[in-house]
Amino acid sequence: MLYSVRGKLLHRDARTAVVECGGVGFLCQITATTARALPAPGGEATLYTMMNVREDAIELFGFADRAEMACFQQLIGVNGVGPKAGLAILSELSPERVALAAASGDYKALTRAQGVGPKLAQRIVLELKDKFGALAPSGDAEFSAGGAGVPSAAGSAAEAVSALAVLGFSASEAAMAVGKLDPALPVETLVREALKQLAQRG
Repeated sequence: MLYSVRGKLLHRDARTAVVECGGVGFLCQITATTARALPAPGGEATLYTMMNVREDAIELFGFADRAEMACFQQLIGVNGVGPKAGLAILSELSPERVALAAASGDYKALTRAQGVGPKLAQRIVLELKDKFGALAPSGDAEFSAGGAGVPSAAGSAAEAVSALAVLGFSASEAAMAVGKLDPALPVETLVREALKQLAQRG
């Protein structure tokens, strides 16, 4: 299994990138977000990769960071979501926005992606929320959104933890990262900053 490729960027467009490693050019399917993050052809590029082996083809998908790759893996694990839909979603929404949409039940946000209708978007939100929603440490006073005397900002922290769980982080990892941040920050900011911490640890 290829975890990542690093080398000279031979080609880049909105959907594909070719990275040369040891004289071999690896063709990766990418999101529009990753395309924007890559240098001009000739520069050095690193892509985190996931390989998909089918009966008729071997596909390699490349991502600018681990959060995007993790989100893609969660998306294609949903019944009816193929790699094409996963790439389309992540071309429109950042990993933290996808995670927040799933954690909050906002399926309409996912319909911005080409080829993703309301029914598929609802299925994505339902499956990811059901799979990971229980991981948020809702019983912790620090993160619980309910109960007397708990500040409303705790709801943002709990939602951020749940969103990070959608991206595949454990509840303890997510809670530790979010716990170091100001709970008064917007949820999307909490998720983004927590992702930076988790990426550095990884």
